[in-house]
Amino acid sequence: MTGNRSKMIPKDILDRYLKRTEKSRKCDAIAKKVLPGGDTRTASYYFPYPVYMDHGKGCYLFDSDGNKYIDFLNNYTSLIHGHCHPDIVEAARAQLEKGTVLGSPSELQSKHAEILCNRIPSVDHIRYCNSGTEATLFAIRAARAFTKKDMIIKMDGGYHGSHDCAEVNVRPDVKEKGLPKPHLEGAGIPASVLNDVLVAPFNDLDSIDNLLNKFKDKIAAVILEPMLGSLGMLPPKPNYLEGMREITNLHQVLLIFDEVMTFRISMAGIQGLSNVKPDLTALAKIIGGGFPVGAFGGRNEIMERFNPLNPQTVMHTGTFNGNNITMAAGIAAMESYDQPAIDKVNKLGDMLREGFKRSFKKAGIKGQATGLGSLVQIHWRDGEITSARDSAMGRVAGAEILKLFHYEMLNRGIFSAPRGLFCISTPMTENEIAKTLEEFHGALNILKPYIAEMMPTLIEDAHRVA
Repeated sequence: MTGNRSKMIPKDILDRYLKRTEKSRKCDAIAKKVLPGGDTRTASYYFPYPVYMDHGKGCYLFDSDGNKYIDFLNNYTSLIHGHCHPDIVEAARAQLEKGTVLGSPSELQSKHAEILCNRIPSVDHIRYCNSGTEATLFAIRAARAFTKKDMIIKMDGGYHGSHDCAEVNVRPDVKEKGLPKPHLEGAGIPASVLNDVLVAPFNDLDSIDNLLNKFKDKIAAVILEPMLGSLGMLPPKPNYLEGMREITNLHQVLLIFDEVMTFRISMAGIQGLSNVKPDLTALAKIIGGGFPVGAFGGRNEIMERFNPLNPQTVMHTGTFNGNNITMAAGIAAMESYDQPAIDKVNKLGDMLREGFKRSFKKAGIKGQATGLGSLVQIHWRDGEITSARDSAMGRVAGAEILKLFHYEMLNRGIFSAPRGLFCISTPMTENEIAKTLEEFHGALNILKPYIAEMMPTLIEDAHRVA
């Protein structure tokens, strides 16, 4: 199996990767003795073995072999201030000397919650958990408790973590015409989950309206990322979010925004840009200052169900919910992520996205870049991309190209998600963007002959390969 996979990677690209990451290969061999496949986080693995990072500073990472990388992964968008931001380090160090978690409420929780509630007009009260998975799980539970209904609608290709209700159509349905067919993601998810989860295409209001009309007395909520994230950083069409709010209001169904990734886009996330108020919001990633965190919040009357004094209180607890060290680091992170910082990273993201587009055109390759602000996604396809199905079809067809691109950029000192996601952190400057675009253009020139062989339709002039 390993040998066959190695043959899929051109020897010159693979040899450079293997040579520069010899210690990572040794680390991986040790890991395989105690972890299945040497892995404990599916998103971090790639063949033949992932780079093992040793430390980070600012917007740079350094691996076990001493190689330096510009970090465009930022732990999958969570490290908005990169690595070892001095204010966050100081806040965490000071709290560490007082205790990491004290098993009781703290003033830090209220201070952190006040920051979030002040930034997000739709959030009156908030509860803490430890991951985005928990945040969406409890947002859905809150909707069900409030409405006394069980069914939810999610988007085809929408990612909301790894709890059972979220593990439906994470990989979009690319076979059916019209409405996507709901399916479970892998083993271990009960088939009964499909009884309560409906699926609609992103950016398609008619499908939502049809489902709500058909199941109007059974649906508790619609949950969506206001920009489809892991399936391509696909922004909402004009008036899509506004229309979603209007339709859900009409049918008296709650609207949940998963802003785990997109909260960074403005002071109030994408809902702040669109001026659409969901009933519930799920948060995580940047609000924890680099520590595990999740949160969900919304209107008073919904969140009141979590009040311990409520006779019908909803049970919600967790050993590390709102723990002191996460709250301290999170407060420092959010205080440093002010409007000038938001403007800076969004501007750099726009520069990177437009630079990718220019490089594709200059290289004569039909690729594109999507996203908003500081979140950027590479696509190896042409044509309009507005849904997960559009994105996935390009990703499936260009899967081998995506792998080669990832290896080549690693060889050039650029660290990003294997799926082509790039995100900006506040320590970055125009110098890092310029360097990355330089390496990107060099990578395209290296890859163009392989692209011409694997997917000749992506070459602007199939008879002329540079």
